[in-house]
Amino acid sequence: MKESALHMTDFKKKCTILNAVTKMDVRLINQDGKATFQLIHHHIPAVLQNFDNEYLSINETLRKNEANSYYYYENSFGLEYIAAGIWRNRIFHGSVIIGPFISSIPNIGFISDILSKNKLPVSERKQLDEFYPALSVISSMDSNSIGDLLVNMCIHTHIDSQLLTSDIITPAQNKEHLKTNIAESKTMIETRYQFEKKLVAAIAKGDKEEIIRIANESNSLLHISDRIPESPIRSAKNITLVMNTVCRTAAERGGVHPIYIHTISEKFAILIERAPNLPHLKKLGIVMFHEYCDLVQIFSTRHYSSIVKKAIDYIHLHLENSLTLHEIASTLYVNPSHLSRKFKAETKVSIIDYINQKRVEEAKLHLQRGNVSITEIAFMVGFNDLNYFSRVFKKMTSLTPSQYTKQFL
Repeated sequence: MKESALHMTDFKKKCTILNAVTKMDVRLINQDGKATFQLIHHHIPAVLQNFDNEYLSINETLRKNEANSYYYYENSFGLEYIAAGIWRNRIFHGSVIIGPFISSIPNIGFISDILSKNKLPVSERKQLDEFYPALSVISSMDSNSIGDLLVNMCIHTHIDSQLLTSDIITPAQNKEHLKTNIAESKTMIETRYQFEKKLVAAIAKGDKEEIIRIANESNSLLHISDRIPESPIRSAKNITLVMNTVCRTAAERGGVHPIYIHTISEKFAILIERAPNLPHLKKLGIVMFHEYCDLVQIFSTRHYSSIVKKAIDYIHLHLENSLTLHEIASTLYVNPSHLSRKFKAETKVSIIDYINQKRVEEAKLHLQRGNVSITEIAFMVGFNDLNYFSRVFKKMTSLTPSQYTKQFL
């Protein structure tokens, strides 16, 4: 086997260790800037994937510096990475990259800035709202420690460790105790299924008060896992992952589009695996239930007819585009007049007023930041006429865009 091939085999083992310890994505990059080995938990949304030469650029920076250097890199999407070079006999063979991560908890303003700075479609906000909070938040001190660890792992040859174990002592079986455990296990299973049925019904309605009542009444399914003696944190994570799947089903039953369900489900799958202890996991479970309820409250089309559901989903997913009644009707293969009547009858607003309402809601988030011009915001959210945007905004808020912005300065 060639020496470079030996290096790559060695570094695959190191990447696996780094991934297990940091719980972050790890990539092995060859000297041509191509990923040859990847351990990925975060699938970066398609709208953030236009940095084709990112790895090559990181390699070039490392190549020009000392072998004991590590590179902290942040792109315009706010995604941060740490990389170290693979050197042998003063020859650069590639790099190991950890990330993406972020250095501060993302808020609405953070997402608004990413959208405006990179001129991304505002219809992608929901997906980004779910993606960024699922990333690890790394302090500057932790970032330095990861860089130091990465450099030392890249410089030294990997040595396979040897596992030492203790003898297993088999306890004497107590038949009465065993019967009690079996009975308790059956009760636990019955309780779990009752909990799931109530949970699905509450989330499908977006009923947060019912979620709180169910949790208090049953002491939450997530508390049951404490009674599993073998690896309770793993057992609790498995149960919470099942609950995430149950919530997905409930949200779909509640009339939420699969795109929104997928992004929130993926976020919680990552956060569950990253949970460090049982108390954190229990809190995360409650947050998860509430966020799925919010999803149903905001995006549910359960009470609408099929044609109106499709029209609403189309509007949400293409908000920044030039939307007209005829265009939407044509896309859905329905008569414009029929669509207009059905939409008004079921939502109590015209299709144009609904579009404008959603665009004004999005515009407010950007106006609150005060770092993008009103003209840019108008075009960003789908208005192609500044005067029309101002009239619509004032009609819906009783303020001009300028007056609204001044409230946050």
